[in-house]
Amino acid sequence: MAAMTNRQRWLALVVLCLGDLMIVLDVTIVNVALPSIRQDLDFSEASLAWVVNAYLLTFGGFLLLGGRAGDLFGGRRVFIVGVALFTLASAACGLATSQAFLVTARAVQGLGGAIVAAVALSLIMTLFTEPADRAKAMGVFGFVASGGGTIGVVAGGVLTDALDWRWIFLVNLPIGVLVFALCLRLLPRDQAGIRRERVDVAGAVLVTAALMLAVYAIVNANSAGWSSAQTIGLLAASAVLLAGFVGLEARVRTPLVPLRLFRLHNVAAANVLAVLVASAMFGWFFLSALYLQRVLGYSPLEVGLAYLPATLVIGGFSLGLSAKAVMRFGVKLPLAAGLGLFAVGLALFARAPVDGSYVLDVLPGMLLLGLGGGLSFNPLLLAAMSDVETTEAGLASGLVNTTQMMGGALGLAVLASLAASRTSTLSASGDSAVVALNGGYHAAFLVGAGLAAVGCLLALLLIRPVTAAQHEQAPALETAEESSAA
Repeated sequence: MAAMTNRQRWLALVVLCLGDLMIVLDVTIVNVALPSIRQDLDFSEASLAWVVNAYLLTFGGFLLLGGRAGDLFGGRRVFIVGVALFTLASAACGLATSQAFLVTARAVQGLGGAIVAAVALSLIMTLFTEPADRAKAMGVFGFVASGGGTIGVVAGGVLTDALDWRWIFLVNLPIGVLVFALCLRLLPRDQAGIRRERVDVAGAVLVTAALMLAVYAIVNANSAGWSSAQTIGLLAASAVLLAGFVGLEARVRTPLVPLRLFRLHNVAAANVLAVLVASAMFGWFFLSALYLQRVLGYSPLEVGLAYLPATLVIGGFSLGLSAKAVMRFGVKLPLAAGLGLFAVGLALFARAPVDGSYVLDVLPGMLLLGLGGGLSFNPLLLAAMSDVETTEAGLASGLVNTTQMMGGALGLAVLASLAASRTSTLSASGDSAVVALNGGYHAAFLVGAGLAAVGCLLALLLIRPVTAAQHEQAPALETAEESSAA
């Protein structure tokens, strides 16, 4: 990039933060509107998970590829493409008139979001080379990400209540146009001389297709039958594609996921834990929104406000509390404690009654889940990066974020399918619709709590201590994990 003044660098950071804010807003704003989307487009209880999973799968599948493309073809150019793609997909989501149209548009949104998120972090590292400035810039970026999560849950409720669920997507249009215009004006031009290297597009397509088939099989297993030819065939096809992905990554010169990283103890352990954390977290967001609206009868705005305590707690940790915990206790104990709090919070939701009150039956779980998430995100990222050289830190952090998105999509599919199956069983046995719904959510929350509890145990058993020098990275490294999780 061309030489820049200090003022130009900080103006460029504003643009990058606005682009990431658009992505973070979209993640949390959608959860609040899920029941309204379900009713309008006639989604089933299980298939509604596709509104979230289509985004998560393509976001996770192309996150590493987006960062790699920025390195090869120029960060500014690729970031602008990502913003344009996300904005156009948002318009398509807002205009969707069918389930297939919305899910497809959400998948394209995920692709655009992956590009924006990956390249934004890369550009910050390039723009700010001084350690103090870089830490400050990453702190600002992390605060915007966590603040965006808080804004999203409230904005989702306001827009859905006052206008229509479509506006949770259409609101991205003016933001996207503004970010696009500011990119052209404020982001530094890429250096001449693009590196002519291969990009592992085939790897990204294979792993995304494999997981999409697995999610489709799980979501539809209740209606088709778990032992049906459709379910078994789709899961077998998914396994074949996944095996093909592993084989490809072992052969290509510039793999999307260097398999050698999984031979590093903490890298492998952290990626296993990322799947459990994401399954519990996305399951909580998805199921609790449905519980609040479909069982307790909350309006979309009330749902958004109900999430505020949790998002504010997570935001508080992004401002440095998590880094201080890591400096004081290392990565193992905060990570295990965070997962333990997640397990207890989900267990509390698993006992929430049909006529539950917010203060007694919702708020305690929300606070514990916020504490658990805020406490565990940063140690998980640091653990994933602790065994690699500095030159591969970005690759390791991108890998754990990718694993988190992919694992979260699979976990959510399982939990949504379980909730739907349990609800059908209870309805068939004569329970009322609301009681059956609540029973289905209870079963899924319990399984989610179990996943978090297993994660807590594995964190204590598998994670090795991280050195003091690696702890010092904590303030600057919270951001990537916060962006994906907010």
